[in-house]
Amino acid sequence: MRHTGDITDILNNWAYDPEDQVRIIKAGDGREVLQVRKPLGIEQYEMDGRPDGNRPFAKDSVLEAYLSRLEAFKAANGTDQGFVISHGDFMELQEEGILYYYRYLVLFQIGDFTRTARDTEHNLRICDLVDRYVESEEDKNELLQYRPYITRMFAISKAMISLYQEFKSAAMGIIESAIEEIENMPDIDTPAFQFERSRSLNYLHSTLKSMVSQRFTIVDGLKKELEIAVAEEDYEKAADLRDKIKDISKEQEL
Repeated sequence: MRHTGDITDILNNWAYDPEDQVRIIKAGDGREVLQVRKPLGIEQYEMDGRPDGNRPFAKDSVLEAYLSRLEAFKAANGTDQGFVISHGDFMELQEEGILYYYRYLVLFQIGDFTRTARDTEHNLRICDLVDRYVESEEDKNELLQYRPYITRMFAISKAMISLYQEFKSAAMGIIESAIEEIENMPDIDTPAFQFERSRSLNYLHSTLKSMVSQRFTIVDGLKKELEIAVAEEDYEKAADLRDKIKDISKEQEL
């Protein structure tokens, strides 16, 4: 007799396949949820709101809770001087950012660029809050060293949305702005920051060059992400990207 918490039957009903890992299903109450099949289990994300469905401090997110706290502080004091993000506060914001990161990776892979832009923008707002108010310089650098990557993902998602709408010049403008923003970021002396800034700038310059020299399509953008995934030996992501490229190419043939 199996324990009531055993999920073996659930896993058996969706066998792990690296080429078929993501699905969107209807939950019991009718809402859509995003599921990812991993070798040892299944991850489930809410499509909207916080990825885990929680409402911390009765708010939509930890970020919104701290922004409300900031506004209350400014209303009471007439200034934001003295408002501080403590190490404990930072940890809550960072943990939430990681949840959004996991979700937007999957959203990007399935071509949901609107939600990817939404989630990356959320994490950029966390970066802004931490950059301005965090108490510890170490905490600040811990998060901001990844800002070039988040900025790149946000820009690519927004550019893809513009390309879908056939606004190529707008897409190019988004990429150009992202390049300028990353180039002007204050230097952080960590290997992660140096790597992410270099990689993001190379990717964005390459994307912009492709837009200028040829008819750049959404498939081209996904192919570039595929090249990076293969180079980094992220084969699961590469498989998802190949499927997406195949699906979009079929749609364009119809």
